Amino acid sequence: MSSTIIIIAIVGLILLLLFSAALTKPLRWAGKLCIKAIIGAVLLFFLNQVGSRYGLHVPINAATVSISGLLGIPGVIGLTVIQTWILS
Repeated sequence: MSSTIIIIAIVGLILLLLFSAALTKPLRWAGKLCIKAIIGAVLLFFLNQVGSRYGLHVPINAATVSISGLLGIPGVIGLTVIQTWILS
């Protein structure tokens, strides 16, 4: 093999690794956001199940799922406070 073929192969492998890493990072980020949104929806579901006994209901939609998914428990508490005191 000549040295130019070896250099081209090495450069090609480096470019392949760079492009594959550039594509997997956004997919990983999007996957984490989807998992957080699912967790937020589950938190709101359990809040509605427990809160139904006390007349509390927070709707499950894209905005509330996003807030509860990104902020977690404090987000759910905040949504509950908004629903109870501000919107009622």
